[in-house]
Amino acid sequence: MDIADSPYDFSRMHEGIQAFIDNGQIAGANAVVLKDDKVVDYTAWGFADVATEGPIEPDTIFRLFSNTKIVTSVAVMCLLEDGCFDLDDPVEKYLPQLANRQVLRADAANLDDTEAASAPPTIRQLTCHNAGFSYGFLQQSLVDASYNKRLVQDPGSTLTDMIDKLADLPLAYQPGSRWQYSVSTDILARLVEVWSGQTFGEFLSARIFGPLGMRDTGFYVPVEKHDRLASNYAPDNPLDPDSRLHHVPEGPGGYLKPRALESGGGGLTGTITDYLAFIRMLVNEGATDRGRILKTESIQTMRTSQLPAGVAVELPNWVMPDTLFGIGLAIKTVPQPGETAAAIGEYHWGGMAGTHSWVAPDAKLAGLIFTQRLPGFWHPFSHTFKRLTYQAIENGQP
Repeated sequence: MDIADSPYDFSRMHEGIQAFIDNGQIAGANAVVLKDDKVVDYTAWGFADVATEGPIEPDTIFRLFSNTKIVTSVAVMCLLEDGCFDLDDPVEKYLPQLANRQVLRADAANLDDTEAASAPPTIRQLTCHNAGFSYGFLQQSLVDASYNKRLVQDPGSTLTDMIDKLADLPLAYQPGSRWQYSVSTDILARLVEVWSGQTFGEFLSARIFGPLGMRDTGFYVPVEKHDRLASNYAPDNPLDPDSRLHHVPEGPGGYLKPRALESGGGGLTGTITDYLAFIRMLVNEGATDRGRILKTESIQTMRTSQLPAGVAVELPNWVMPDTLFGIGLAIKTVPQPGETAAAIGEYHWGGMAGTHSWVAPDAKLAGLIFTQRLPGFWHPFSHTFKRLTYQAIENGQP
């Protein structure tokens, strides 16, 4: 990638990420900083595979996990522009299997202890995890156990199968009443298929990957690219920051061959170079040098909160501070400790294995940092990268 000359000194950020490598908390990483639509820093640290000492490269392929959600959200906005639906349409209008929702009571002792939904979930609520659905792995209620028992996100089943599995399960809460991380984005992926008449992967290729030149992004890694897939790692003891990393085998549901489930919530693999092209499109409010992906108004809608007033963005045992939620994007309202005022209005999200991206529109600044570490969703390395990048930009201003 072309790196522009710039007045910014990123050495403290480079040293900060290197410390995580030296301490054995991550095996390797690469990062890009985009300022005024120019790449002002690209850095790689450590290894894509520790055993072989294979280096991280611009074309190293990563499991993107929930970075997929932003891509899915752009696909949804493409079809909104096409007039296929309205954001406040009920989900059941297009997926009748999800009509007549029941909701688990707050003090329920079993899965049958439910009440009727006060209103049907809407498309808008799906886009901001406010529709009543859950995820399974976070184990927040009896609903999560039922998701796991039903294998709602079985990689061997399809998006259509997933909807059928959800059909007779209750919602975790009344639609619109709270934020809960969920399979909502996977439901949106199925809706993309319904609205477009294509498979989810076909639609992404035609409307996003092809136009943006994202040649290495998809739902699996072809055989000829296997050597470019970074190894995945996890700490021996997730509660010990000094715990040694071990290699996580790919497993039968992995990314080395096609899977039936083209997950809109976490199924993609890709390179930081490809994802930079995607983020650059967001920075430029839908425009690219190959034509528009979305209208400016659509990007502005995505980075505007869609949550009802007073609803917090809340994961188990942790409320994300000063955060709203737009269409597939968390939105920062107050700088976090050590960040500058440029962080206000930043929108962002990341992946479970440590792929993070963020855009600060007022500062005309964006950053991406990718590693492969489970869990890596909110690991301190990404906050260090962001904080020291903001500081470097502020210190480099004339």
